[in-house]
Parts: sequence; C-alpha cells; structure tokens
Amino acid sequence: MGQFAVIGLGRFGAATSLELMRLGHSVLGVDADKKIVDQHAEQLTRAAIADVTDRNALAELGLVHYDVVLVAIGEDLQASLVCTVHLKALGVADVWVKASSRAHHLILNKLGVSRIIHPEEEMGLRIAQVLSYPMVNDYIALGNGEFVVEIEASEKLDGRTLGDALTTEPPGIIQALAVKRKIETTTHPPDQFVLRARDTLILLGPLQQLKMAAPKLS
Repeated sequence: MGQFAVIGLGRFGAATSLELMRLGHSVLGVDADKKIVDQHAEQLTRAAIADVTDRNALAELGLVHYDVVLVAIGEDLQASLVCTVHLKALGVADVWVKASSRAHHLILNKLGVSRIIHPEEEMGLRIAQVLSYPMVNDYIALGNGEFVVEIEASEKLDGRTLGDALTTEPPGIIQALAVKRKIETTTHPPDQFVLRARDTLILLGPLQQLKMAAPKLS
C-alpha cells in the first residue's frame, strides 16, 4: 500500500484521490476550501485544510513522508507554482504536478518536478485511440512506439491456438503477456494455448503491428 498526498481537490484531484483509495492506498487530501475538504473528509484516509502557498502550513503536513505528492491545483497558476517551489524546498522527493498551459509546463520543467501531467490532453489522446480502434479495451504507451493493449477475443477465435491467432510478419513481433479468462490469468502463454471467446488478451508490440493484428483478434 502506497501513501499519497493530493493537493487540490477539484474534479481531477478528487477523482485521483478516490481512485487511489479504491486501489487500497492511503491518501491525504489537501485543499484551501473548507467545504471541499469537508465533502471528501470521510472518503479519504486524512483530509486537511491548508493554504498551500504557505511553506509552514505545508511543512506541518509532513509531506516528505509520502511516496508521491500530486499538485492538482486547477487554474491558479501562481498557487500551483508557489506550492511546487515549497515542496521542492522542503525536500519532497517525488512531486507530480498538473499543468494547465504550455507556459506552466515550461516553468515546472525548470523546477525539476518528477512528472508533469496534462489530464485533458492525455485523456483526449486516449479517447481518440479508443474511437479509432474500438476493439482495443485499454492500452499503455511504453515509449519508442511500443504499446501494451488489452483486446477481448471474439467468437471466431474460440478453439484456435494463440500462435495461430497471432500470426505476424515478421513472426513474434507481437508478444502475448497474459490471457485472462474469468478469474484465471495465464502469464506468458505458449503458442499452443487454446483461446476461448471473450478471453482477454494482453499484448505487447509496435503500434503499427498491433493496429493490423487487432481486427483479426476481435
């Protein structure tokens, strides 16, 4: 179980906090608005009202002891940047920050934060991929053009072997990391593994090859 602090409990910060809780983590939610903090207090491990532009207020929260501190402040650029500067000065090792503009991103990059997040852009890219390739349930970009995708096997794959279904050129360019069947998961399944309809395939490979393979599998 990880320990996370989320500063700013707007839509993005609140959604992130609640999902982290659902996944079994400990979450401290921080906001300057008492009403917002009261709204989420019972849903989080801990909730605090604080002026996050005040270094002493941040220091009292003990943020250096958290695995990651996420600054999820919305449109208040100054508050986001001042908070980030204070977190770095306090010695918080892993700081993630939501950026609201390209200028915001450039400044955060100079501050040396661990990760800069553009939720609207990232969600837009994800939605575009799903719209373009509806057979892909989910995907993760690994960089260098490689992706991990989740595809549900169609009725036409029922009874076929994985090796037969994953015929590619060149051979082996797409790897099957796992096959999920109801509550069972088979990791690194062999080519002889027999597929069933509605199996979930977790595949790794170059994006272009996955694009060509996906319609054959779903």
